[in-house]
This record gives sequence, structure tokens and C-alpha cells, in this order.
Amino acid sequence: MKITLTSVAKGPRDTALPPTTVTFRTGEATLAGAETEQRPTVLGLIASGRMRPDSGTVTIDGDADYATIRRRVALIDAPDVCEPASDVTVAGVTAEELMFAGRRSHPLAVMRELRALGLHEYARQSIGTMPPTARIRLLCELALMRDGIEGLVITSPDRHGGDPAQWWDIARELAARELAVLVIAGAASATAIAATSLVERIQSTDAAGQPPENLAEPEPEPGPEQTPAPDPQPEQPPAPEPETEAEPVAEREDEPAEGPDPENATRDDEDNA
Repeated sequence: MKITLTSVAKGPRDTALPPTTVTFRTGEATLAGAETEQRPTVLGLIASGRMRPDSGTVTIDGDADYATIRRRVALIDAPDVCEPASDVTVAGVTAEELMFAGRRSHPLAVMRELRALGLHEYARQSIGTMPPTARIRLLCELALMRDGIEGLVITSPDRHGGDPAQWWDIARELAARELAVLVIAGAASATAIAATSLVERIQSTDAAGQPPENLAEPEPEPGPEQTPAPDPQPEQPPAPEPETEAEPVAEREDEPAEGPDPENATRDDEDNA
């Protein structure tokens, strides 16, 4: 699912909402900036198909079909539109949302759902005192119990305080469940989230690669005193051992030298005499 708002604006001279372009799609969390008290709600209503802009276009998968957008996208915690009253207990808000989703809403069913979400400890507290991240998680999970919901438009979560990076993490976790998530917040929150995302990218890059000082250096080219190693030659069979050569004549004592022996010649002469 892909929902695209192109240059949407609302109000006389675009006072309620200046021309705004934003796209959110399945599997992604998108952050849209909107300042002042009223504009985030106006943008949320338009993005969820509950209000038509005075100018610009809104499409879902290329078609201008507001009814389909309303059926498939839930508007979460929009001020003055669908935010729960601050003095209602968490259990009371949960029971109401279960009823809208067509589920059992008696006290046992409420506690069962809160336990499943890990939020049962807040059951007796008013939702106005609930921690911001727990509040956003609860309202999003309850909205997803309705049939056919594939997208969420979370409006002004920064008005409850807390660290923007925490509720942004919730938005990304929801998007990872194959949901289209749009979060509308002020510029300060957008700056904080951008800074956090930058730090995460740097840390993930450092963890995946080697530090700069340990990077492998390229092999140096052969210099005047360095020659490249020769290519390995195929292994040759060993040469046959040479036949044993005769020892030099001069070094052998058992073989007479060529020519007459002077000692034998003298003996022969004496015998002849």
C-alpha cells in the first residue's frame, strides 16, 4: 500500500495547512513535519482519508479513493479528534477500543489484552499519566485489532513529552510488521530523530567495517630493491641421478699409471744382466 499526498493544503490562503507533500508506504515509517497546534491534526485527517484538502491530491496506490483510505488507515491520538480523555483509565480506554474492534470488552478480556501487551500495570491509571511511549504503543496496538487496518497515522506524539527517539523506534517496529506508518510531529522532534539516526548509521558502519587505522593498505608496487615474485612454475619431476663417475686416476692407488713402471724396469735389467 502506498499513500501519496501531493501539495495538499487547507484553509483560507492555506492557513490551516500550507502545501504539503508526503508519501508513506507498507513496510516503512515516515516522519512528516507540521508546526502549530492545529496543523498536525489537519494533516493527519487528510492523510487518513477523513478530510479532503482544498487543493492538492491524495491517492492510494495511484487512485483517489478516500473511502478505501479510511477503511485501511487508522488515525491515532489526534488532538481534538480521537485522543482519549486524559482522566479515563487505561482499562476504560482499552475496553472502548475492544468494543470498536468487535471484541469482548468485559474486565477479564481487558486485563487479558493488557497483559498480552505487557501494559497491565497501567490498567488503573488514567491514560493522561501514562508514559508517552507506553501510550503510543497501546493506542496503536488497539487500533490494529480492527479488521482491515494496514496503516497508521500517529499525530503529535511529541506533545506528551519524552524522548522522540523512543516513540520513533515504536513506529519503526510497527512498520517492520508490514504496516504503513506516518508520524506527524514538530521540527524539534524531527531534528532529534535525524541526529539519532545519523549516530546509528555511524555506529553500524563502524561495527560492520574496520576502523580507519586498521584498514588494509594496498600492496606496494615493486621498487628498485623489490622485485615481484616469479609466477609459480609447474612442479617438474626429479631428474634421474647421474651414473657414478670413475674417480680421477691420480687419486686411485690400486690402478697403475699409464707407461712403464720405473721400479719394474730396473728389476728386469738386473735379471737380464
